[in-house]
Amino acid sequence: MWIEDWAPSAACRQQQPDALFVRGAEQNKAKLVCQGCPVRTECLAEALDNQIEWGVWGGMTERERRALLRRKPNASWRAVLEAARNAQTQPAVPINA
Repeated sequence: MWIEDWAPSAACRQQQPDALFVRGAEQNKAKLVCQGCPVRTECLAEALDNQIEWGVWGGMTERERRALLRRKPNASWRAVLEAARNAQTQPAVPINA
């Protein structure tokens, strides 16, 4: 299920915003905040679809997001990520079914 108003549920909502807009090795610390976040996918889709250039969003740095954008420049990242999440949560179909 996709959450439109995802920000109130974000794991980072209690963090200082500057903690997520850092450089270098500090980005790895910022990415830890995203682990286990219930709206990580929605956050990442927002950053990719809006080409947000700075900060850690959805557990990815700006460099990591740029690499994805280069691979699929015209993608609707919400559609891509939502489909991937749905495929991951679908039960496996037995071979003998």
